[in-house]
Amino acid sequence: MAGSAFDRTPEQDALIEGWTPPGVDVSRAHSARMYDYYLGGKTNFPADRAAAEKVLAAFPSLRTGAQENRAFLLRLVRHLAGLGITQFLDIGTGIPIEGRNTHDAAQDVAPHSRVVYVDNDPIVLAHARALLTGHPSGATAYIDADVHNPESILDHPALESTLDLSRPVAVLLLAVLHFVPDEHKPTEILTRLTDRLPSGSYLGLSHVTGDFDPVSWERIVDTYRQSGIPGQARSREEFAALVPAGWEILDPGVEIISQWQPDNPDAELPDPALVSAYGLLARKL
Repeated sequence: MAGSAFDRTPEQDALIEGWTPPGVDVSRAHSARMYDYYLGGKTNFPADRAAAEKVLAAFPSLRTGAQENRAFLLRLVRHLAGLGITQFLDIGTGIPIEGRNTHDAAQDVAPHSRVVYVDNDPIVLAHARALLTGHPSGATAYIDADVHNPESILDHPALESTLDLSRPVAVLLLAVLHFVPDEHKPTEILTRLTDRLPSGSYLGLSHVTGDFDPVSWERIVDTYRQSGIPGQARSREEFAALVPAGWEILDPGVEIISQWQPDNPDAELPDPALVSAYGLLARKL
């Protein structure tokens, strides 16, 4: 029968609240779905909500940090598009938010911008394919890959057909590297991920920190680990040290994300302790 469940595409299925791709274990929390819960989204499941509520019990303002991180992403992308960057590689995409994604911000400035989204959660990717439709003069693509294996991203046909790595690319890892503890060698991962990029490429990063409340963040990281999600909060200095050799951190340097080139410098900004996340923009020399 037309319109039945048998006729629906995966993209249509992804728009149904509570839908999951076949074979996905939603009994275990996932960082992207927990982040969606912090932002008030609906693409999360009981395991995600239970883990997120434990985190919020330790640090109730985490929702503020999540909202500020999304705002930082949009400002960062608009800034880069204003500099003439029209190619973006967004790793750790997370659940899409209508009108507030990388391609929305980039294509508002430069409609021909091209964006490749990367995530390792099939639910995220299903929603991305359903919801992330860009300007017809630009392009969007989606890759199921893990940041721990940069070559699986760089060698993927979708990236090769969408981005031209002979021209500058902006690589974005927003709220990703705190899920890559030191034992997973995050600087080595970033080096492998960016070695092929030409001079003039950009690297945008954000990362949680315990600089303002180390006790709470120790509890938060422990809660994530108990849920099977590795994590590590880093200091300002530790975060800056993740930037590979051959890259220059640009003004204003390592900054609290809410204070990084705010849209309205005269507006009242949240207390840095409530945000507890740094951001930076670096350029390849």
